[in-house]
Amino acid sequence: MKPDRWRRHEEWRGHEKWEGFGDWRYRRGLRDRADWNRRGGRLFIRFVLFVGFILLLFLGGLAAAAFLLTRLFGGDGQVAVLVWILGCGLALALPLLAIGLLMRVFRRYATPLAGVMEAADAVAEGDFSVRLAEEGSRDFRQLARSFNRMTQELERSERQRRNLTADVAHELRTPLHIIQGNLEGLLDGVYQADAAHIEATLDETRLLSRLVEDLQTLSLAEAGQLDLVRESVDVAELLADAQTSFSGQAEAAGVSLDLSVDGAAADMRVWADYGRLDQVLGNLIANALRYTPAGGTIALSAKPSGDWLQIQVADSGQGIRAEDLPYIFDRFWRGDPSRPHGGSTGLGLAIAQQLIRAHGGRIGVDSQVGQGTTFTIELPAGAGANERDPVR
Repeated sequence: MKPDRWRRHEEWRGHEKWEGFGDWRYRRGLRDRADWNRRGGRLFIRFVLFVGFILLLFLGGLAAAAFLLTRLFGGDGQVAVLVWILGCGLALALPLLAIGLLMRVFRRYATPLAGVMEAADAVAEGDFSVRLAEEGSRDFRQLARSFNRMTQELERSERQRRNLTADVAHELRTPLHIIQGNLEGLLDGVYQADAAHIEATLDETRLLSRLVEDLQTLSLAEAGQLDLVRESVDVAELLADAQTSFSGQAEAAGVSLDLSVDGAAADMRVWADYGRLDQVLGNLIANALRYTPAGGTIALSAKPSGDWLQIQVADSGQGIRAEDLPYIFDRFWRGDPSRPHGGSTGLGLAIAQQLIRAHGGRIGVDSQVGQGTTFTIELPAGAGANERDPVR
C-alpha cells in the first residue's frame, strides 16, 4: 500500500495531465497558427520589396528612354517631360494591375506554401498528427492529400513501433520471470536440482532464443535486407519434405497429414530460397497442428494458377472468427488468449507473410469457425532469369 502523500501526488499529476491536455492542444494550435501567419507575413514583405525594386528600375528606365527618344527625334525638354509623364502613367497603371494579379497569386500559392513549410517543420520535430487543409489550387490540394497520407503513414509506423516495443517487453517478461523464479528456487533449496527443474528452465531459454531469432528475421524481412539464396525449387519435393518433417508430430496428435500435388504442378518449379519456403510451410503446419483436434486432417496441396503456383495448407480445426481475420498476420496477435499457444512466439504468421512478400508472392487466409482454416500461398512460377548471386 502506497503512503497517502504518494497517492495524492499521483492523483494530482493524473488530474493535471488530463485536465490540461485540451488546453495544451488549444494553446499549441494558437501558437502554430500564429507561426504560420508570421511566416506568411514575412513572405509578403519580401514580395512587396521585390515589386518596389522592380518598379523603381522601371521608372528609371522610362526616364532614360524618354531622354533618348527626345534627342533622337529632335524634341526639346518639354517633349521629354511629356513622354516621361505618359510613360509614368502607364508604369503606374500596369504595375497596379500586376500587383492585383500578384496579390491573388500570393494568396493562392504563397500562403499555402508557408503552411506546408510549417507543417513540414512540425513533422521534423516528431509531431505526426499535423494535417494540411485541402484547399487552394488543384496542385496544392493534391500536395495536401499526399502530405496527409505521408503523415498518416508516419503516425501509423510510429504507433506500430511503440506497440512492438511494448509487445516485445511483454513477451520477454514471462519466460524471464520463470527462469529467475526457478533459479532462485534452486539457490534457496525450494526446488531440487533435478533434471525436471533444469529442463523446465532450459525450455524457457529455448523460447527466448526463438523469440530473438524470429524478431531478427522479421525485422530484416520488413527492411528488405533479408538474404535469399535463390535456386530452382521443386515444389512437390518441398511439400514432401514438409510432410515428412511433421509426420511424427501429426501422428502423436492423432491428426492426418495428407499431401496432394496437381499433375500439372508436379513439374512446375519456382525461383526461391528453399530454406525460407520450408520455414513458411513449417510455421503454417505447426499452427494448424496447434488448433486441429485429434481425428482432424491437415492437407498440403499445390496446383497451377495462371502464371502463379498455388500452395495451400488446409486444416479441419477450430477455425478463425471473421472479425479476427484482418489481424492474424500482426506481430504477437492471438485472437483467443484462452487457446494454448504451445510455446509459440506469436511471430510465425507475421514472418510467413514477410518471407512470401520477399519472394514476390502473396499469402491469404480463408476460415470459418468450426469448419477449419486454409492458408493460400501464390508464387511466380518458373525459374528466375538471374541465377548468379543471393538477392536481397
